[in-house]
Amino acid sequence: MAQVKITPRQKMINLMYLVFIAMLALNVSKEVLSAFGILNLKIIESNSLTDNRNTDSFQQLSQKATDQPGQYGDKKIIVDKIRAISNEYCDYLESIKTTITKTTKKDDDGNFLYEQMDKSDLVDKLFFIGEKPSKEGELFLSRMKNYPSQIKQIAGSKLPEIEINKIEKRFSTNSIKKKDEVTPQPWINYNYKGYPLISTVTKLTQLQADIKATESDVMSSMFQSDLIAAASLTAYKPIVVPDKSVFFQGEAVTGKIILGKFDPLLKAKSVIINGSNIQSEAGQAKFSIGSGNVGEHKISGSFNFDENGKVVSLPIEGNYVVVSRPKSANISADKLNVVYRGIVNPMTISFAGISADKVTASAPGMSPSGKPGAFNLFPGAGTETVINVTALLPDGTKVSDKKTFRIKGIPGPIGTIRGEMGVVKGPKSGLEISSIGAKLVDFDFDVNFEVVGFNFKVAGQPTVVVIGNKINQQCKAALSKVGRGDQVTISEIKTKLVGAGSYLLPRTAPVIYEIQ
Repeated sequence: MAQVKITPRQKMINLMYLVFIAMLALNVSKEVLSAFGILNLKIIESNSLTDNRNTDSFQQLSQKATDQPGQYGDKKIIVDKIRAISNEYCDYLESIKTTITKTTKKDDDGNFLYEQMDKSDLVDKLFFIGEKPSKEGELFLSRMKNYPSQIKQIAGSKLPEIEINKIEKRFSTNSIKKKDEVTPQPWINYNYKGYPLISTVTKLTQLQADIKATESDVMSSMFQSDLIAAASLTAYKPIVVPDKSVFFQGEAVTGKIILGKFDPLLKAKSVIINGSNIQSEAGQAKFSIGSGNVGEHKISGSFNFDENGKVVSLPIEGNYVVVSRPKSANISADKLNVVYRGIVNPMTISFAGISADKVTASAPGMSPSGKPGAFNLFPGAGTETVINVTALLPDGTKVSDKKTFRIKGIPGPIGTIRGEMGVVKGPKSGLEISSIGAKLVDFDFDVNFEVVGFNFKVAGQPTVVVIGNKINQQCKAALSKVGRGDQVTISEIKTKLVGAGSYLLPRTAPVIYEIQ
C-alpha cells in the first residue's frame, strides 16, 4: 500500500493538537497538585486541634493522678509512655518531610509552591534503591510496624483487643494488589514510589494524624470503665452554691445545694443542712439559714439516696463569710494612680459586697463606659478632680464616698520619620515620601498623634517652616543640595491628639535623618 504523504499544513495541525493535549494534561496535573497541598494544610490544622485536645485530656489525667494516685497513677504512667513514643514518631516523620522539601520554594505566606512539587526523585532516592527499599526505606517500614507493638506492650491488658486490632490495621504495611494486577506490590512501593513530592508530604502528614488519633483512642478506651463507673450515684458530688459569697450581718444566707452531675430525674430521699431536714427537688435542694456573726461559717450535712436497697449518703461541705456593711468605696485607675488630660482614662469603681450595677459615680468629664462598674474620665482644667461614688444596699439604703485624683498633662512625645526615632538613615527619596510623626515611649495609654507642623533644617541653609506632616517643595529644594553623610534635622514638631480637639502636647523631641 502506498504511504500517504502528510502536507506541512497537516503536520502543523497535528503538532498543535499534541501541544493542546499536553497543556490539558499539565492543567489537570497542577489542579491535582494544588488539591494535595490544600489537603495537607487541612490535615496539619486538624492535627493541631487533635494535639490540643489530647494535651487537655492528659492534663486532666495528670490532675486526677495527683488527687487520686491509687486510681489514676498507673494509667497516667501508661499514657505518658505512649505519648512519648508517639511524639518521637511524629518528630521522625517531620524530619523526613524536612529532608525531602528542604530545596522546595515557598510563597510569601510560607506555603509550598504545590504546582512545582510534581517530581518523585527526592523521595525515590531516599526510600528506594531500584525497586527495593533503601536503608532509610527499611527504617521507615520498621518504625511503622513497631509502633502498634510498642503500644500493645506498654498498655497490656488495659487496652481492649478491639482497639489493638484497629491500631494494627491503621499502621499495616501488608503488600497491596492493584485491581488489574496479579502480583501484589510491597506497601512502600505502592504508596511512595513514583508519586509527586506533594502527595508524599500529604501522606506523611496523614500518618502523623493517625498517630494523634491513636493517642486519643488509647486514652478514650482506657477510661471507658471510668465513664461506666461515673453513672453510679457514688459519682455525684454535692456542691454548696450560695446566692453570693459574702453576706452582710443581719441578712439571710440564701443559696442552693446542687449535685456535681445534675440529673433532672434524680430526687434525694432526704437532705440535711446544719442539722435541719430540708425539702429537695430535681437534683438540688434550696436553703435559707440565718447569717450569724461576722466571720466564716461552715455548711455541712448530707444528700441521702436509695440505691439497690441501701441508703447512700453523700456528704455536704461548704462555707460562707459574713462581713459588716460597707461604708467606703474602692476606687482605682485601671492604668495609673493619676489621670491624664487630653485622653480618656478608664476607671473601675466598686463598693465591697455590692453588685456593680448598684454603684454610680460622678465627676467633671466622667461617663459610663457601657458595663457596670466601668467609667471613662476625660479630665478638664485644673490639677485635681474629685470622684463621688454612691451605692445602693440590698435593704434600699445608700452609702457614698469620694476620692481625689491628680490631673497631669501627657508627657512630650518623640519625633519620628516613617515611625523611627533618633537618627534615621536612608536615601533622599525616602525622606521625600516619608511622614513626620510622633510617639510616646513607655506610656501606658494607646494614643494617636497628628503632626500639624515642623521645622526642616539642612546645615548651611535657611530653616523651612512646614505646615502638615510631609516635606514641601522648599524642603525638597534644600534637600537636593545635600550629599551622603549630611544630616537633616526635623525639629519644633507640633502635635495634637486625635479626637482631643485643640489640645496641643508639650514640645516634641526632634528627629534626625542622615542621607545615605
